[in-house]
Amino acid sequence: MSRIYRMLLEVERPLFLHVNIRWNHKLLSWLFYVLSLLGGATFTLCFSLAVGWFGAEPWSTAGWQALAAVALSHIPVAIAKRSAPRLRPYQVFPQANTGRKPLKDPSFPSGHTTAAFAMLTPWMLAEPRLIPVLLPVAAGVALSRVYFGLHFPSDTVAGALLGSSTALMMTLWI
Repeated sequence: MSRIYRMLLEVERPLFLHVNIRWNHKLLSWLFYVLSLLGGATFTLCFSLAVGWFGAEPWSTAGWQALAAVALSHIPVAIAKRSAPRLRPYQVFPQANTGRKPLKDPSFPSGHTTAAFAMLTPWMLAEPRLIPVLLPVAAGVALSRVYFGLHFPSDTVAGALLGSSTALMMTLWI
């Protein structure tokens, strides 16, 4: 797996450094901090649970689907992080900018991105007119992880695919 990571590093290096270093701005730091919080486990699980319990249809069903997708999608995230560990970008590039508390667990795949896509996909499917609003939010969570030096772009792409596919399965099942 390290050979694949080395190949990806060569491709991702310019994009990562561009987003992480050249985009560094106070307003973007605030925006990406908020977006990063939206992809955290606490927010995604609690918000999905609240919508499942208190939302009217079709939002209630979408909330339960999102809750199941967020919870289930983190099983393969945990397995991948343990079976194919990858250094975080700030550990590879000493010049990388990081947020307040850089994580130390393996980088691949992005759990925040997985959670954001797992939570938002059922709502995009329930109401496609929300796609122009919710898809940029989910993509913003992914971008925030690169911006803060916590993930390579491929970590976030894998998280987006994992979260979306798990959510899609939940919408077919629940």
